[in-house]
Amino acid sequence: MAQDGEGRRYPRNLQGVLQLAVEAGSAAEGPTAIEPMSDERKTFLREALAEVCKGQMDEVEQMKQCLAILRKDETSEREREDDEDEDERESAFEMLSEFCENLDNARDLMILGGLDLCVSQYLCHVQSGLRWRAAELIASCAQNMPQVQVHLLSIGALPKLLQLTDSDPHPTVRVKALYAVSCLVREQDAGLQAFLSHDGFSVLMRGMQSENEKLRTKSAFLLLNLLTSHPEQKDIVVSMGMVQQLVSVLRTPHSPFHEHVLGALCCLVDQCPQGLKDCRDPSLGLEELLRVRSREIQGKEECQEELDFCEHLRGMCFRGRPSDENGMDR
Repeated sequence: MAQDGEGRRYPRNLQGVLQLAVEAGSAAEGPTAIEPMSDERKTFLREALAEVCKGQMDEVEQMKQCLAILRKDETSEREREDDEDEDERESAFEMLSEFCENLDNARDLMILGGLDLCVSQYLCHVQSGLRWRAAELIASCAQNMPQVQVHLLSIGALPKLLQLTDSDPHPTVRVKALYAVSCLVREQDAGLQAFLSHDGFSVLMRGMQSENEKLRTKSAFLLLNLLTSHPEQKDIVVSMGMVQQLVSVLRTPHSPFHEHVLGALCCLVDQCPQGLKDCRDPSLGLEELLRVRSREIQGKEECQEELDFCEHLRGMCFRGRPSDENGMDR
């Protein structure tokens, strides 16, 4: 906070300064105004606004410096230690990610060519630390930014991110790449179509079957989100054998991400005759699996949502089975 000559305190950020200006102007025009904004206060607000805008320009300049580091020709830096060079680039990525939490900076980075650099050079970089930081930066910029999403889709970011999610040898790269995929396809119709054209649901299926707990969780969560937001995709997903795959995942040692798996199964059963038929297939053994799972997690507060999904799925698929007074099958 800063003070003007009258002792009033003002914020240094742009939003706060603009809000004060609006409030002061409204007060001056309103019927209950006692006095208009003084020249001193007007001058202070103008200077504060100029300072904030200067700070914004400084951030753009710092972003340009980071990009200059990332654009260095590695072959011309032979005399430098590899570790030192990698550390410098990682630091540049971290600074850019911090700056791009501001949506204006994210847009500026796109205009400066930073996202093109990430996609063309760093998603395929030999250093895993640079691959995952590039994916993380892409995710930060794309989140809730349709203009940036469309640009990334146009330069082929999605198939590269799906490939990293599916097969990168480093677990953190896979998780960060899936995060970026999520930011490109959720609430983005063009992103969803690109996701479908590159067999994205199969990537999620394999992600749920991986040994990486974070990847399993994020894959299941994205599947549930997409099925909830786009129920028209249920038939396609069911035709891939997703019901059988999800039940197979439920048979692995119990994990918190099973909640999302059960939620996805509930989606695939609801108003989807083939999904319901698949779940009822006796060879799948889903009814007994759900019965056992419900008993295992009954009374565990942290598993309440999973239990709700369990009971809901049992009700939709196997309604009419005898039960005791607690709602549990005998």
